[in-house]
Amino acid sequence: MSEPEAILQAAAQPGEEPVDRALRPKTLDEFVGQEQLKKNLKVFLEAARRRSEPLDHCLFYSPPGLGKTTLANILARELGVNLRTSSGPIMERVGDLAAMLTDLSEGDVFFIDEIHRLNALVEEALYPVMEDYTFFISTGKGPAASTLKLAVPRFTLVGATTRAGLLTGPLRDRFGIVGNLGFYEPRELEAIVRRSANILAIPIDEEGSREIARRCRGTPRIANRLLRRVRDFAQVEGGGKVNGELARYALERLEIDPAGLDAADRRLLRVIIEKFDGGPVGLETLAIAVCEELDTLTDVVEPFLIQAGFILRTPRGRLAAPTAYAHLGLPQPRRAPELL
Repeated sequence: MSEPEAILQAAAQPGEEPVDRALRPKTLDEFVGQEQLKKNLKVFLEAARRRSEPLDHCLFYSPPGLGKTTLANILARELGVNLRTSSGPIMERVGDLAAMLTDLSEGDVFFIDEIHRLNALVEEALYPVMEDYTFFISTGKGPAASTLKLAVPRFTLVGATTRAGLLTGPLRDRFGIVGNLGFYEPRELEAIVRRSANILAIPIDEEGSREIARRCRGTPRIANRLLRRVRDFAQVEGGGKVNGELARYALERLEIDPAGLDAADRRLLRVIIEKFDGGPVGLETLAIAVCEELDTLTDVVEPFLIQAGFILRTPRGRLAAPTAYAHLGLPQPRRAPELL
């Protein structure tokens, strides 16, 4: 079956460059990493095809850049249906949801990014739609008020969130398929870098792809971004080919160290160590100290630093881990046991 034109139109995300869309895998077989989730999705897709039913509603959660939007695009392509996209903050009124639902066709995939930020009234209106494909519209006010029932074509809702803990229980429980996308292994990231380099026609050797993969914080989106920046250095200062030496030079110019930490990450660690004696320090205090938004710290900066073992999260606040002191070349203080 040929791909519906609407899939290509809906693939664009706010602020996304055309080159980012070009690098997105088109099928589950092209998608690198998240092997267990991929295997399960293949089973669910095949079962839906055999029953001639829409795929059950899916929820994907992870830090940014790990493939939630890409999976939504892939599901639509695998099913051969249209993809309609929106985001939680955009749908402020129930009428906004109604406009999206009336544009759906049988079997379509409706993707809502940052679904945890849905307005409470919009979320409640979504419940009967997810369960019974029925949308209720209230008309009039006071004694003249009435409720109209609108049938919605059977569709698949795909929700994505970076803050799964902020989802309400009733919304989370209505998703039949839930997937947690984790950070990627170095070998998976090397494969992603080589694939992207091939698409962008960037000459790159094995050492060059390995150097980019080890410094991209376990995140494909960052790997692709670094690849494009390293390409710039290669074309201007390195003869056009990305090798290990050129990649190290370019990434050092970008202030990204071998562990994948950038200047902002190292500044955060230094603030914890030097201003707060290594912690514990509360997240709000830390956000003020580094002049960052609280959501930026919790959604973008912290997940990797915690996963890589540079920060410890304790009931009393954030602590700099021994690896942070070693990475920055600072002496480690002796802490009382009750601080850990």
